[in-house]
Amino acid sequence: MPDIHTRIEGRAGRITLTRPQALNALTHDMCLAIETAIDAWRKDDAVALVILDAQGERAFCAGGDIGDVWRAGMAGDYDLGRRFWADEYRMNAKLADYPKPIIAFLHGFVMGGGVGLGGHVSHRIVGESTQISMPECGIGFVPDVGGTLLLARAPGRVGDYLGLTSARMGPGDALFAGFADLFIPQAHWPALTADLCQTGDAQTLAAMAAPPPESALAASEGDIETLFAGETVAVIENALAAAHSDLATGALKALRRNAPLSMALTLEMLRRLRAAPGGIREALQQEYRVSYRAVEQGDFLEGVRAQIIDKDRDPKWRFQAGDVTPDKVAAMLAPLGDRELTL
Repeated sequence: MPDIHTRIEGRAGRITLTRPQALNALTHDMCLAIETAIDAWRKDDAVALVILDAQGERAFCAGGDIGDVWRAGMAGDYDLGRRFWADEYRMNAKLADYPKPIIAFLHGFVMGGGVGLGGHVSHRIVGESTQISMPECGIGFVPDVGGTLLLARAPGRVGDYLGLTSARMGPGDALFAGFADLFIPQAHWPALTADLCQTGDAQTLAAMAAPPPESALAASEGDIETLFAGETVAVIENALAAAHSDLATGALKALRRNAPLSMALTLEMLRRLRAAPGGIREALQQEYRVSYRAVEQGDFLEGVRAQIIDKDRDPKWRFQAGDVTPDKVAAMLAPLGDRELTL
């Protein structure tokens, strides 16, 4: 298919995203093609490892292509999005649990669905251009594709900060927060890829690693721990408003811009994952409960309209802060019965 190139080169199964004009955003068909490829290579002895990369200089993958989901939702069809997310989450789980090494070269923008694609595999490589984020609260959604698991496992309250503010992580930040494994200068990536294809040996990656750039996120961890210690968005907002730092000012601006329901859900999802630690499947199942309802019952349609379709950056959220009660949050996270995601 024109948006993705799957093939075997030497000892490697290769998956290359080929939509640079769309920042390699994942379509439903691309998710299915990735799943088909890794299923075929799982027991193929000729394939020793899998390499994930993407064309273009700007992005590994800037998220899921949700235009079709928005258009269907506006027409009253909520099932198209549900099918897309169910298939994407199944693919995410298979990547996370794959029995062979998967090496993801994460350059440029790695956002949302890009994190689901490259953020759970065994070898996550970042370079100088890497910018990773989970920006879903800005479109009336929640961190998904297993992103809540990574956020919940980040040091201290760093995951709360990243999830609520949609802040971007450079390569040093990504390593600190647990979204990446190795920093390798991008000039070495072509030769490294060729070597992996020839040898099928992922152990050579560690020898290529270099010290990462300094992490501003790590330097701010103490302040983040203090400012994001609250159990509700309102308490966190008050702490940010009372502080007088660049970090607090930027974070407060983000919280006042993003969807109140989405942020409350994100906090509760992270809290639940920390209280009962599980794996990728537990995180995806919880995320699917929200995504199943988000188009019909949440702020997703308005957020996508404002940020992606009309691009006026002026969403009119259905749920303001005062509307977001614990009961509403619990209802969005309630089990789905026979519609529950099965992986």
